[in-house]
Amino acid sequence: MAAAADSRMKAEDAITGPGEGAMAGEGQNFRFYDNRQNYLLFVNTCSEKWVVAERVARELEAIVPEQPALRFFDAGIGDGTILARVIRQMHRRYERLPFFIAGKEISLEDIRLFLDKVPDRLFEHPEMVIAITNISYADAPWLSPSNPKARERMVWKEVALKGGTSADFERQIQELQPFLAENWTTTVSPTTGSMVPETPTVLVLYRDDCRFLLDRVIPRQSERRADYDLVLASQPFRLRATVEFKAKRVLAPLARALRAGGRLLGIHSAGSDPGMEIVQRVWPGEDPFVTSRHELVDATRDALGEDAHSFLFEPLPAARALFRYEMHTLPDEIDREAATIGTSTLLAAWNAAVYVSQIDDERVTAAMSTPNYLEATRAVLKKYGELWFNDESYIIARKP
Repeated sequence: MAAAADSRMKAEDAITGPGEGAMAGEGQNFRFYDNRQNYLLFVNTCSEKWVVAERVARELEAIVPEQPALRFFDAGIGDGTILARVIRQMHRRYERLPFFIAGKEISLEDIRLFLDKVPDRLFEHPEMVIAITNISYADAPWLSPSNPKARERMVWKEVALKGGTSADFERQIQELQPFLAENWTTTVSPTTGSMVPETPTVLVLYRDDCRFLLDRVIPRQSERRADYDLVLASQPFRLRATVEFKAKRVLAPLARALRAGGRLLGIHSAGSDPGMEIVQRVWPGEDPFVTSRHELVDATRDALGEDAHSFLFEPLPAARALFRYEMHTLPDEIDREAATIGTSTLLAAWNAAVYVSQIDDERVTAAMSTPNYLEATRAVLKKYGELWFNDESYIIARKP
């Protein structure tokens, strides 16, 4: 998946600038999943987005909102499944509190999927401003490029949605499709092979009948403001990128976007699960999970330099940091005693395993030229009777 990637593809700052492409230390022509079907199959057959949303909801207990709004930033919206679920949890906890929801996403396809979920959220929680952008991690929380030339080229569109039903909002959001098609496009960087946005763009949405109430919440193009209560960085970089790159180009800028008392929740794949076992049966010795949460937290402390004293760094004990999610199956779909497992189940499990491990398409295609990959997948499914994956989380908080 290139321009059509989810949050695993949001390390777009790789090497020299924004764009979803070459990983630090890899060749210019490297691509991680040009095939979007890999992403869609993973999203629809595994529970990761559900489980991550539940993990984010627990962080709301540690937030003390301040006027004029609770501010949340999603560092990689993807198809919006996590963000929509988080907004539901925010509404449940703060039913009448104004929300400022911002996020970064370079993929036009994912932005379309996310916007499909917005009308219902705006109907349930009218007191909300949503701002999405395609610019780099270093600038996205502020909704403004730091580069003066990029600022000059920036397209800023503010839409006050009229009406009072989700159908009203849906119609007006659908009318934005030509705008998105024109401005949410990407190109390939000639220097890095990365997918980069052609036009720095911000889209701001809110309900027109709440404009007066939300006046202090609506962002202005002339003002650079971050100050988030909560930032989510779920799978925001390539597993094999260097720890220095992950800290300097992604986590440190996101940490600086926190207000006093704000919290950054980081999440990434941890391995040591049946999915990893499938991968290692096909590629012995393969281990893409090269950076632990402890290393990331320490590297981010270093990347923040003199500012590090303003933050708390919490890699969290294993009991709180680690969690798992599963591949969806029917109750009798994987029978450890049965002679066979359905081909569709095997292919879904194989796709999930290589997706989570971020194995590039070239190696996946080569492995699928023989039946060994199916045998490896079948053996692991019969061994465990299910397929699950481990994620780990950590917290970086700005001191009150």
